[in-house]
Amino acid sequence: MWDMEDSHNIQFEHLVERCNIINPENPKNSIELISALNAEYPSEHLVLIYNYFFEVSNSYEILMFLLSKIDKFKDKSSRPLLIDSLLMKGKLAQRITDPDHLTRIRINVTKALANTKDSQAVYPLLYCLNSKDENYKIKLSCAEALGKIGDKYAVLPLMSILEDDAEQSVYVKESAVSALGMIGDEKAVDSLVSILESKKGFLDKFTFLKERALEALNKLNFKPEKVRSALIKSLRNESPQVRINAIEVLMNSEDPQAEDLIRGMLEDRNQEVVQNAVIALYNMIGDSVLTEILNNETATDFAKIEALKLQEHLKECEEDDEIEE
Repeated sequence: MWDMEDSHNIQFEHLVERCNIINPENPKNSIELISALNAEYPSEHLVLIYNYFFEVSNSYEILMFLLSKIDKFKDKSSRPLLIDSLLMKGKLAQRITDPDHLTRIRINVTKALANTKDSQAVYPLLYCLNSKDENYKIKLSCAEALGKIGDKYAVLPLMSILEDDAEQSVYVKESAVSALGMIGDEKAVDSLVSILESKKGFLDKFTFLKERALEALNKLNFKPEKVRSALIKSLRNESPQVRINAIEVLMNSEDPQAEDLIRGMLEDRNQEVVQNAVIALYNMIGDSVLTEILNNETATDFAKIEALKLQEHLKECEEDDEIEE
């Protein structure tokens, strides 16, 4: 698992005994002994020691501590160890019999893999994510890890999860949506739009899934006409947060109809939605739209209040800048 040239002078078994890694009566004491090794070994040796300890320890506390150290190093020598632990190929399940502890360890393993940004971790993460028998918490963690790694190889499998009717966990779909947004590949646009337009029972019921889809779209480049219909539907959604997210997507898009669609939201029944519409128009047009809203006799009180608040805030910022000068 590691380069013997770097490790042949390290007495691993002696260190295991010295730090009481196996069956420790007091894990905290063992952790202190492990920490003390920093003064004796260079970093390139420490990571190899941590890897070895991780393979033999049966203490939940020690394993979690070792993972935190391995994660900081992000050394390639740890990758096979982490992947085997995720896939349960080693003896981890025999050493850690508490199901909750085992799940937490594997979740931290996925986080460590994500932080390596190593594309070789993509396949094992996808394997766990697509396993019908896998713990849903592990699936959520795997989806997040794939998003952080950002490898476009994961895009199509993540899209498949969104389109898979057999996947009934809305939380797994939510994590897949967020991962697609983090990866930022245009291929995901159609799958995200399908969520916004979905009328299927559980997909339509959980509005936070639509919120995540809009957040993901906001990170992608897309042709306005491909998503316009879905965004218009989102502006009419019963959830204020879905409407707010749709406004933000329109604001950042190059849709020639974006300004008119957002202006329509100035009459929304929810004050927070109106506030976001005013801010979006200001970001798109500038100060003049605030004056326009205030002078518009047909504008709602909500819209005028938000326009005035933003005007006063901008004036205060200008005054602060003048004082600093």
